[in-house]
Amino acid sequence: MGGEGRWEARSCDGAHRVCVVTETFPPEVNGVALTVARLVDGLRSRGYIVPVVRPHQDSLDQITPDDSTLTVVRGVPLPGYRMLRMGCPAPFVLRRQWVSHRPRVIYVATEGPLGWSAVSTARRLGIPVFSGFHTNFHAYMKHYGASWLGRPLVRYLRWFHNRTAGTFVPSADLREHLDGQGFRNLHVLERGVDTALFTPDRRSEALRRSWGASPADLVVLSVGRLAPEKNVQLVVEAYRALQNLPGVRRLVLVGDGPLGPALRATHPDLVFGGVQRGDRLAAHYASADVFLFPSETETFGNVTLEAMASGLGVVAYDYAAARRHVSDGETGILVPYGRAAAFIEGAKRLAGSPTMLTEIRSQARAAVLPFDWPRVVERFEELLTATFRREEVRHVGQ
Repeated sequence: MGGEGRWEARSCDGAHRVCVVTETFPPEVNGVALTVARLVDGLRSRGYIVPVVRPHQDSLDQITPDDSTLTVVRGVPLPGYRMLRMGCPAPFVLRRQWVSHRPRVIYVATEGPLGWSAVSTARRLGIPVFSGFHTNFHAYMKHYGASWLGRPLVRYLRWFHNRTAGTFVPSADLREHLDGQGFRNLHVLERGVDTALFTPDRRSEALRRSWGASPADLVVLSVGRLAPEKNVQLVVEAYRALQNLPGVRRLVLVGDGPLGPALRATHPDLVFGGVQRGDRLAAHYASADVFLFPSETETFGNVTLEAMASGLGVVAYDYAAARRHVSDGETGILVPYGRAAAFIEGAKRLAGSPTMLTEIRSQARAAVLPFDWPRVVERFEELLTATFRREEVRHVGQ
């Protein structure tokens, strides 16, 4: 947006207030939390007041700075992730806040109990509310022995999102998929990457030495939750296959989750980097060489862009972020979706060809440089405010 078409954030009292409701937010580290934080910070930099409503996260909250724009509601442990909590319904808290300081629009990023109460409260108050489709929860069910829940969960998600004025999805292929399942008013809001943070310049030989790797060794990296839905076991299997190749030295797993204890016990030779943030996370990316991402449940996969911006050779299934940003054999390796044997062969193809790996690493960063967060935030603002412009035109006509 720009020029005369841009909605002026400070035009009148309340017109510059956009409320965001989310079940996950920093200091939690996951793709949804960090994406929502980028959108919030981006709107604030453009002159908006952006209050955030999210659940209490126990020990994490002790490192959360005091923020007058933050409302923390009660949360309960998330099944399978007891270290995290999902928000309880909070209709009275939300109503009191939104009657006292009425936002012009509400963005609900997650579909849990807190998000459900936010959509319902916004509709009762006549406040436009939009939603985001950030997580394929229904696809997770098969990884937790509850495949039978997949269809009921899709029905709930469709009902949830179709009650809003529009749903923002990160890719055109996901929009097409959801449209075929009866989701309405879908709009593509792509993801960005911080190329100043994620850069090959952060490569650290000291960090590599701590992993037991020399400058000539090849280090394999995976970043994400150590959880069944991330297909971590395939990362390990692919790495074991790569160990037969010369120079392959280490697999580094960055992140934590329910599979962490079992993986540490079963594979003591792997490097477990734990949860990393900011500069330390960027250094872990840049200090590796090959990035394996076999997850089959992504709506996007921000880590794909972070790895490419860091100059890594990415191996990923051909969907979501990889389909959008990776050119097979040029900026990474694409593998047919869900084919584990092909994924392992793709990893061997890349790691076994030093010349190809060097060329891919040199081109990967250039491929994602245009996809910065300010451009995404501008699109986010445009989607949120399009409704207001239509209303203003209609009122002027009356």
